[in-house]
Amino acid sequence: MSAIAWEPTEGYAVPLPSRPRLVVLPGGAAAASPAGGLRITARGRFVLLALAVFVLAAVLGVGGVGGAGAASAEHTVTVGSGQTLSEVAATELPGMSVSQGVLAIQLANGLNTAQVSAGQQLVIPRG
Repeated sequence: MSAIAWEPTEGYAVPLPSRPRLVVLPGGAAAASPAGGLRITARGRFVLLALAVFVLAAVLGVGGVGGAGAASAEHTVTVGSGQTLSEVAATELPGMSVSQGVLAIQLANGLNTAQVSAGQQLVIPRG
């Protein structure tokens, strides 16, 4: 059996690690902030620049799309009984392949499928 004996020793002191002291600066919070009141870091400046470029591109992009749509004339066609979107594309857009014509008509009319019904009005893009 073993035992540990605890005996205080004279003259043996363990030095405590020194820590930095808290120092109070004169002026308080007003002295710590710059005159403008707001400081933007490099990352903040980059984010603001990217946001400005995005907004500028969005404004110019919307203006560019509107200008391009105004330059090309479009007309509407009424789908006949038994007529398919492929037939409309082949008839109305002879300068394109049938698949390109179908896609152009779908995009111009916001169609998700190639299904059309008799009497439906379709916008036919030019170009």
